[in-house]
Parts: sequence; C-alpha cells; structure tokens
Amino acid sequence: MTSLVYIAFQDNDNARYIVEAIAEDNPHAEVQYQPAMIRVQAEQHLAIQRATVEEKIGRTWDVQEMLIDVITLGGNVEEDEDSFTLHWN
Repeated sequence: MTSLVYIAFQDNDNARYIVEAIAEDNPHAEVQYQPAMIRVQAEQHLAIQRATVEEKIGRTWDVQEMLIDVITLGGNVEEDEDSFTLHWN
C-alpha cells in the first residue's frame, strides 16, 4: 500500500505561488485543482522550501505564513525556518 502525504490550500493568489514552488521542488508530486482548493500529494515525502517560494512570490517569506492558507494536511511534519516537510516514517 502506498502512503501519500498531502497538503491542501485555499485557492488564492498566495497559495498559487506556494503550489508552483512545491511542484518545482517536488517533481513527483501531483497537484489537483478543485473548487476553492488546491491539493498537493506525493508518495512518502513532500518538501516546501522557503527559498523557492520567495523566488516565486518575489519577496521574503516566512514558512509560518503558509498556515494562513492551509485547509488540511496529512503526514508527519518537520518544520524549520527554511522548510516545511511532510513525510511518513
């Protein structure tokens, strides 16, 4: 059985930049656009890198800002000032 990690965002301008960065850093991830929501899922591991989001959004970005747009997530979380990672042990 495959274990998917996932994160879902409200579909808004900030989240679209974050999703674009996630897709760039995680080519194995699947992005699903649904009404008012964007879900990103991947097998075992998904990482959100601050530097990539900053490149997409065009300004400094704190990883904590992302939580304003998160609807739900699944997986174990590891977070520091440079990244937010979901994984299954």
